[in-house]
Amino acid sequence: MTDTPYVPPKVWTWNKENGGQFASINRPIAGPTHDKELPVGKHPLQLYSLATPNGVKVTVMLEELLALGHKGAEYDAWLIRIGNGEQFGSGFVDINPNSKIPALMDRSGPEPIRVFESGSILFYLAEKFGAFLPKDTKTRTEAMSWLFWQMGSAPYLGGGFGHFYAYAPSKIEYAIDRFAMEVKRQLDVLDRRLADNEYLAGKEYTIADIAVWPWYGALAKGLVYGAGEFLSVQDYKNVQRWTDEIAKRPAVKRGRMVNRVSGDPASQLHERHDASDFETKTQDKLAPAT
Repeated sequence: MTDTPYVPPKVWTWNKENGGQFASINRPIAGPTHDKELPVGKHPLQLYSLATPNGVKVTVMLEELLALGHKGAEYDAWLIRIGNGEQFGSGFVDINPNSKIPALMDRSGPEPIRVFESGSILFYLAEKFGAFLPKDTKTRTEAMSWLFWQMGSAPYLGGGFGHFYAYAPSKIEYAIDRFAMEVKRQLDVLDRRLADNEYLAGKEYTIADIAVWPWYGALAKGLVYGAGEFLSVQDYKNVQRWTDEIAKRPAVKRGRMVNRVSGDPASQLHERHDASDFETKTQDKLAPAT
């Protein structure tokens, strides 16, 4: 590294060697890099994802719908390894031109419907099954406000704080301080809301909680970026209470396992095609590859 101040050039050019941990998959252009069709399973809902916070939102939602008895929410979950660039295959790009997980195909109607962006998928499923989105206008609007809060806030947590604190090729004090301040402000926003409300929309568990929990619940428990102590996450008592309460839900426990490729092998279900897979096809139960 050099102490010479950086002066932006008149025209930016792509430096492939300066992208940090994700240099191999970050690029300034869209579109597919290779031809690859996506597999299609037996259920109407086909999910292509990975158990990042954004991916967990959708698998938790689907498992919660199944727990309520919505048989139409049965789904096949296919693993997309973003570190290998599988999100740039032509089949995936056809579903999500933004090349980000998760992506969903609903084949239950006369014509397949593609749904991309995690918030859009949650809203689509809530509308389709009439669940986890309140009927009365006031509470419904509150839930939607918190859903969109998450969409706008999480990039500062992940792409901002997480990147510069954990993944950038060098530590930049200004960048870390800037985004740490914002993430702590966000945690305080949540903590104040949850001081007088069981869930984000009030008394009812909604898609707002399902969207926010994988990001900020994981942060509150020090499970992302190794930053729990740095951010003093234990100080946000109401967020801790809310996080623990949601984590106890059986559907949440199952949803966290789907498309997971790290951690305890017993917690990893790389693909999910049937409810019985949780008992028979987690990585601890599968024979090692030869």
